[in-house]
Amino acid sequence: MIKSGDEADLPQISVVVPLLNEQDNLVQLYQETTEALEGKLSFECIFVDDGSTDDSFAILRSLQEKDERLRVIRFRRNFGQTAAMSAGFALARGAVIIPMDADLQNDPRDIPMLVAKLDEGYDVASGWRKKRQDAALTRLLPSLIANGLIAWITGVRIHDYGCTLKAYRRDVLEQIRLYGEMHRFIPALASWSGARVTECVVHHRPRTAGIAKYGLGRTFKVLLDLITVKFLGSFSTKPIYVFGGLGGLTGFLACLVGMVVIVQKVGRNLDMTGNPLLILTAVLMITTVQFVLMGLLAELLVRTYHESQGRPTYVVKETLGVPPSSQEQA
Repeated sequence: MIKSGDEADLPQISVVVPLLNEQDNLVQLYQETTEALEGKLSFECIFVDDGSTDDSFAILRSLQEKDERLRVIRFRRNFGQTAAMSAGFALARGAVIIPMDADLQNDPRDIPMLVAKLDEGYDVASGWRKKRQDAALTRLLPSLIANGLIAWITGVRIHDYGCTLKAYRRDVLEQIRLYGEMHRFIPALASWSGARVTECVVHHRPRTAGIAKYGLGRTFKVLLDLITVKFLGSFSTKPIYVFGGLGGLTGFLACLVGMVVIVQKVGRNLDMTGNPLLILTAVLMITTVQFVLMGLLAELLVRTYHESQGRPTYVVKETLGVPPSSQEQA
């Protein structure tokens, strides 16, 4: 059995591989990863079995018995790629964390290049599958549209949010909580916290075994998560700005339509009974009040959330001349 050394000797990198029914790819993936990193970087591989129904876990068990650097998490059922990544990140011990797909389309030989980018001072190195080997209509086109939309809304200009192969400094991921399909938005979330993000062209290979787990149906979920990410990034500590802004808009429309109603009544002496504009004015006024009240409730929830968990509304990168006890209080 290959020993990982003393427990205090932590690996430089942790490779996190979420998987679902990839029995035909796991042995080759393990071999390619170890060959790409052996003698270059100290590493561990964390495979997260997201409820596979084939022999994936049995194969991982066999591999782990021969190499202690391989660690395995097995879910009771399928929880999704984001949950699998989150579990792998929580178990990872490396200073740099590298998520990667299990379908052999990512090339493990690109890992040292991504790590080298972090050595240049970046906090996130995102893979870009510039020559992507996927179906044009069902994978490439939706991905192109989604990536453009995500880059536009988040303001973080990278080409390939969907590429799993990325390199993160450990402290960047410690500040991020993942839900839904939000693993693809980590570069944007990290950038909003002050992390330096760059992009590297990586190899992308055609799938030779197994079947793709995601299709067009995933696009709608990504769009919904994008709305959530934008809200969290821009208004998570000041939700009243969102609801108050909407309330201001509906209030303005209510005043505008109300003035039309007054002109109709005074200037043209029209009967207001059943006037749709009068009803619209009342609806808009009620909506304005509701938006403002929703904003106030959201403010109370956000402040209760941060205060109850002791979560600050800022992220500290480093300190100088500050004792550890003071850092914990901050």
